[in-house]
Amino acid sequence: MNEISAASAVSGDRLSADTAMGPVTLLVADLDAMTRYYRDAVTLEVLSADGDTVALGRAGRAIVVLRREPSLRHAAAGSAGLYHTAILFQTPEALAAALCSVARHAPGTFTGSADHLVSQAFYFTDPEGNGVELYWDRARTEWSWVHGQVEMATLFLDPNAYLREHLTEETLAGSTAQDAASVGHVHLSVGDVATARAFYVDALGFDATLSMGQSALFVSAGGYHHHMAMNVWNSRGAGPRMPALGLGRVDLSLPDSDSLGALEERLKHHGFAVRDDGRTLAFEDPWRNAILATTAG
Repeated sequence: MNEISAASAVSGDRLSADTAMGPVTLLVADLDAMTRYYRDAVTLEVLSADGDTVALGRAGRAIVVLRREPSLRHAAAGSAGLYHTAILFQTPEALAAALCSVARHAPGTFTGSADHLVSQAFYFTDPEGNGVELYWDRARTEWSWVHGQVEMATLFLDPNAYLREHLTEETLAGSTAQDAASVGHVHLSVGDVATARAFYVDALGFDATLSMGQSALFVSAGGYHHHMAMNVWNSRGAGPRMPALGLGRVDLSLPDSDSLGALEERLKHHGFAVRDDGRTLAFEDPWRNAILATTAG
């Protein structure tokens, strides 16, 4: 057990080690085009479609929820909000299949790739400008921790070489299309890192796993490399968000009602308003990014 997870296990003011990310809700202008992108290119399955809302995911698990909001416009440059939604695939072959699909259906949305030591990742921008990461994790035994911080880097990763190595006849035939996938982490654009730490670590109860000074902060529960990250790369000094297209909500999945109750107490103790309907907690971070916490199942 690394230093982060060991601390979480004995500290009542942290999120449970079994905390996971739920679906990310995006407010969109063109529901049909966005549905096609996440279904046909990213290889998610439409799980439900109800009027102006479409939920997409894998193996019955929602990953992205698209909600049409025709009255909204895009946020101004430099605003706080979503940096990217990161979709975690279980095998390199499943990731390669998704990468190949995006290359076939939406090649112009590719923005880069990187080996982060803990993971291998490919980056895209969806048709309405929302960042998307598709990635696969190396085994936790291969991660390195130094003084409580996980070692990550940004090394060159050739997408064509990755496809040559991992794309098989089975994956080309779509055999991985129904393999499980999930939201591995969510990366936000914020106004400043100190305020992000005060909310996401001190109040919400994540553990800080990697600090990049006043530039970015990575946080997680249970010793994961990061469930969320906050950076100021495009948004330094940004204030609270105005209603706009883009990020609608980030969902957190907690293991039980006791964890949910402890979270509510922490948030209230730190002065954050919480709406509790008996089953879920709804609240906002300092930039008015909406978060919903619920229990698994």
